[in-house]
Amino acid sequence: MDLSKILSIAGKNGLFKVVSQAKNAVIVESLNDNKRFPAFGHEKISSLEEISVFTTGEDMPLKDVFKAFYEKLEGKPGIESKSDNATLKKFFLSMVPDFDQERVYVSDIRKMISWYNVLVEKGLLDPTDETVETPAVETPAEEKPAADEQETGQSEN
Repeated sequence: MDLSKILSIAGKNGLFKVVSQAKNAVIVESLNDNKRFPAFGHEKISSLEEISVFTTGEDMPLKDVFKAFYEKLEGKPGIESKSDNATLKKFFLSMVPDFDQERVYVSDIRKMISWYNVLVEKGLLDPTDETVETPAVETPAEEKPAADEQETGQSEN
């Protein structure tokens, strides 16, 4: 599941998919209405890959939260994000039992559930599609002789 191309932009509702790169902006497409527009550097843009949730232990990447949702809900959408606060907290607690209840607000829970539902609806959330990023290993090119050993086309006599 690759969430690096899915963005959240402060002040704009919904999620956005990176389509292209412009000179001083990123061209994004809304997952809600498929409209494209530029997102500029001065806007607060966050990749879902970079977001994590406060827990009582180490912070949990949003990717892992969505994976827990997906597994427990068997790939189906979650509850309605407009449910009452108690229902949202109870649902989130059943999905992520060790989340920090003092630092994770209901508005955060509402947003995560909404995002999860959109991603499932659009078919962009598949935890079985683990794209493991391995560092590119350079294959050594044929070793070239040092500059002073290179043939110059002239014979040394």
